[in-house]
This record gives sequence, C-alpha cells and structure tokens, in this order.
Amino acid sequence: MATIRDVAKLAGVSVATVSRVLNNQGYVHEDTRKKVERAIHELNYKPNAVARSLYKKTSKSIGLIIPDITNPFFPQLVRAVEETMNRSGYTVLLFNSDEVLKRERHIIDLMVTKYVDGIIIVSNTIKYEHLQHLTIPIVALDRVISQEIPSVSVNNYEGARKAVRLLKEKGCKKIAHLRGPENVFTAEERLRGYLDEMSSQEMESIIYVGNYELKTSMVETMRLLTEHPDIDGIFAGNDVMAVGAIKAITKLGIHIPNELKIIGFDGIELGTVITPELSTMKQPIVQLGKKSSELLLHYINGQEKGLRHYVYQAELVERDST
Repeated sequence: MATIRDVAKLAGVSVATVSRVLNNQGYVHEDTRKKVERAIHELNYKPNAVARSLYKKTSKSIGLIIPDITNPFFPQLVRAVEETMNRSGYTVLLFNSDEVLKRERHIIDLMVTKYVDGIIIVSNTIKYEHLQHLTIPIVALDRVISQEIPSVSVNNYEGARKAVRLLKEKGCKKIAHLRGPENVFTAEERLRGYLDEMSSQEMESIIYVGNYELKTSMVETMRLLTEHPDIDGIFAGNDVMAVGAIKAITKLGIHIPNELKIIGFDGIELGTVITPELSTMKQPIVQLGKKSSELLLHYINGQEKGLRHYVYQAELVERDST
C-alpha cells in the first residue's frame, strides 16, 4: 500500500507539499499540484483517515447512540440520520447502549478519542452533568436530556391525549393503557397524557406495563383482559406493544375493532403489515432524524450558537384497529 512518502518521491516534492495538496491548505504552484495529483492517481494512494484525524483533530464523522436496535423505530430513525449526514460528507458511527449509563459514558469517551465532530444521543440515563465537560456539539434526539442540551423530539403528551380522545369518540367506555418502561421520557409523557385525558373525561384509569416489548405486552394484555374483561379500548404506548396486544387479543377470540379498539404510537412500518392494520399516532421519523442531523451540522460548522429545542406533533393515522 502506497504511503505519503511514496507519493512525494514519485512527484519529486516534499511530504509537506503533498500534505498541503491533500488538505487543500497553503499555497502550492499549479504545476506542482498536478504532479502530486498524478502521483496519487498512479499509486492509487488513499490518505490515512486516522492519521489525518489525529493531525486535524477532526474526522468528518459523528457518533449516534441509540438505546435498542431491536426496536423497529430506531433503525428507521438511524437511516434518516445517516442519509442526511452522508450527503454532507460525514460518516455515522452507530452504538447500541441498552441505556446502561456505564456503557453510554464509555461510548462517549471512546468517540472523543476517535475525534468525532459531534454526537447525537437517544438516552434517558445520561445526564447533563455527564456531558457538560465535552467540547464537541451534542444533540439529544427523541428524548429531552436537559434544557442545556439541544434537542429534537415529538410532543408525546399531546399525542397521547389525542389517541385516548379518538378511542372515546369511537364509543369506548373503558380504556386501558399499556405503558412503556419507567423513567423513560417518552413513556412517562405518554402516560401523563393518558392520565390527564382520562381525568378530563371522568373515566377510570387502568395501567399495565408493557415495557415497549412485544412479548411482555402480549403477556400483560392477556392479564389485563382476564382481570378486566369489559375493557373495550387500549392505548399502547408504542406500536411494538400494540402489535403484541393485538396478538393476545386475537388469541382470546376478541374481535378488533368491533369488540375492542386499539391504537399505538410511533408509526413504524410494522403496523401496516399486521391484520388488522394498526391505528397509531405517527411520529415524523424522517424529519426527526433529518432535523437532528442538520442541527448538529450547524453546531459543528459554527452556524448555531444558542440552544435549540425542536418539538414536532404526532399525526393521527386511523386504520383498521379503531
């Protein structure tokens, strides 16, 4: 494999001159530049990205930390981030944290040593105190970490209220909620929206924990409908739990939507490939990924100075489950 010294020798110039051509910095005579470019082409020379990042303290890469790659919501989000960053010439380094604080902090330290230019993070465990020492830009995605960290998210509270309101308008008299994990920002906000809407409708709240997991939601829905057989509406805190609930409801021989109506949250593609197709509060997943990437790029390039918090609205998408 050719080195920068090989290029310099073939072109008859110094290593420093080749470096100036590669980095497009400093004056190089046009004839000399052409010699260097010919040598690079002839030797098929590829600059050492690691060495260049060590020299320039930049890598044209960003880190993306997500909590659970098995949740179909996150691959769609990752793709939107990647497409936006790639168009701007950046590589995305993806990490799955399982929302373990020790692991998240290790990942961040690792990325700093790799000279990433910025980080997009989806987390409920990391706090501002763990990030305030960093000198590179950070953007929180999907979940708000703190008011001191720029963020891009959805109004989970209002989305939840709309979901419950739809079930009520469809004639549901007893509406349960399959909630996500405790201390997860999105789950807590959707629970809060459910509780406030149920209170405003003077309806009894019934809450079971599905933990954003398909199998757990199946088991919990079975238990829910055994203990409360008169339930006629379910608001699931995400689409994965809603799919699990539908499987359980079908096994019990309950007809959707005639006997029981169900709505989820997120708008992932999985909701369109099941029967019945799932009604949901659809997040603008592509826009979330794109906006977080654009915001990070603005901070990297010095185009943004103050804190920015973008909040999108979830869109009600009615399908066959309601």
